[in-house]
Amino acid sequence: MKDISRNLTMLCDYYELTMANGYFKTDIKDKTVYFDVFYRNNPDNGGYAIVAGLEQIVEYVLDLKFTDEDIEYLRSKKCFDEDFLEYLRTFKFNGDIWAIPEGTVVFPGEPLMTVRASAMEAQFIETYVLMMINHQSLIATKASRLTRAAKGRAISEFGSRRAHGADAAILGARAAYIGGCGATACTIVEEAYGVPATGTMAHAWVQMFDTEYEAFKTYCEIYPDNATLLVDTYNVIESGIPNAIKAFREVLVPKGIKKCGIRIDSGDVTYLTKKARKMLDDAGFDYCKIIISNSMDEYIIRELIRQGAEIDAFGVGERLITAKSDPVFGGVYKLCAIEDNDGNVNPKIKISENVGKITTPHFKKIYRLRNRENGKAEADLICVYDEVIDDTKPIEIFDPVHTWKRKVMENYTATELQVPIFEKGKLVYELPDIKAIRQHCADEIEGMWDEVRRFNNPHNYYVDLSEKLWKIKDDMISEYRKKK
Repeated sequence: MKDISRNLTMLCDYYELTMANGYFKTDIKDKTVYFDVFYRNNPDNGGYAIVAGLEQIVEYVLDLKFTDEDIEYLRSKKCFDEDFLEYLRTFKFNGDIWAIPEGTVVFPGEPLMTVRASAMEAQFIETYVLMMINHQSLIATKASRLTRAAKGRAISEFGSRRAHGADAAILGARAAYIGGCGATACTIVEEAYGVPATGTMAHAWVQMFDTEYEAFKTYCEIYPDNATLLVDTYNVIESGIPNAIKAFREVLVPKGIKKCGIRIDSGDVTYLTKKARKMLDDAGFDYCKIIISNSMDEYIIRELIRQGAEIDAFGVGERLITAKSDPVFGGVYKLCAIEDNDGNVNPKIKISENVGKITTPHFKKIYRLRNRENGKAEADLICVYDEVIDDTKPIEIFDPVHTWKRKVMENYTATELQVPIFEKGKLVYELPDIKAIRQHCADEIEGMWDEVRRFNNPHNYYVDLSEKLWKIKDDMISEYRKKK
């Protein structure tokens, strides 16, 4: 993979530095703490999300270091202890990280990542961790929705020019590929990550020539094996399609080349594609592909297919790369436990008048419970770290809010979702290549019931707490109420 990284240690919220300095000046600096990364709501009111961004977090943690310039800048702020600044010269992450692998289907409230480290180390990485998970999980989820709407038709990511900066374009295209897109228009993403780059011409190419036909013919002559022609510069039906057919016949047919396509970027897509398909078929080009690249989203794609539009592939830009319909993933980074000097893990909870913002305390693990016969995911169970599920025995799960809603599960498998990433600062996880992540994502989607995958009013997938964890949380809330 091409190295496109740079030192981003100072890409953090300023309060992470002020808190670290404060921890350093107190006995908190020696405490081992636990933080969870989780989100509260699925994008677009969907039934699930796709987690992504772990690879970039790994690279960031491995490269954490403060330069002399960084330390001089902090000294200039005149609020940091000199001993703390000297400590930063040798700062590195020495903690543990567990995470759910990229491409996994996830749900609100689940720890996507758990960090165990000194208070200073754990607090400091918050901003970058959230930035990577929030952005890439959002785009991967949107891409998953788009590809499912397309029902097997290819989707390419076309959004670089509308992305919110270079990193958003590059990592957004990476996430889109994980979520199911087959290619990107962003060239550097193939160079860096191996995502296939694709593209042929813009309207400017057609306008550069005296005639549309000359533009098409020249392109076919230069790129006979990749001749996809943009036919809506002037008039799709009256000139675009006829000129494309003429160029294909004069240049490609004598060479025996049958790989060709047309792209339509505007107009009434259903009408134009039906007319184009008939014109191409009547001319003997029934193998010519029709690609659409207007402002697409999953609902427009689904409706076009319902209307019988003749489309072989889609190019999706701004509504994918910006997740325009719901552009905030909303992941948070919350303290969930602190170890005492004897190594005991003491749970911590955040209480709020907003019930949705009450956190789930303790160092935790997550199991996914799947039907043993068909492999479909039935529920996720969040447990205390020392609990073990024996999937050879029945298990009763219950709704953590409406506790009378209970279900006994039998004939199931229980798989831990989080895996170790760092142990005592050492990377212990082998990062998979992006094709493997993409396939894992596809398998994960296939392992969900159709009801969970619905765009409208999806089934509420069960994310439950173990009896032990639920009681710990309930007792802590009750104790807080007594003190009020």
